[in-house]
Amino acid sequence: MKTLLACLSLLTLTYGNGLWAQDSSRGKTLFKTCVQCHGNSGEGKIEKSAPRIGGQHDWYIYSTLNLFKSGTRKNPDMNPYIANLTDQDFKDLAAYVSKL
Repeated sequence: MKTLLACLSLLTLTYGNGLWAQDSSRGKTLFKTCVQCHGNSGEGKIEKSAPRIGGQHDWYIYSTLNLFKSGTRKNPDMNPYIANLTDQDFKDLAAYVSKL
């Protein structure tokens, strides 16, 4: 239990406060590709089976994008969109989407 709390605290300190270099205005530009499934405000679209992502924690969005890219989390619809995105792209997207 102490280990879990330590890990969660570390994640919060590392990602939750935005301690990484990020550019939410660049994230806004990148997000234009995402709106067809996730909606303009990240509200999600039932008909696309796309979840609400607007307002999610930046660390969660960043981690989820990395899981998709690594293949740990599978979604064939997402793969073509994120295949060529960089780690910095993920950070910028996370910064923007978390503020929707």
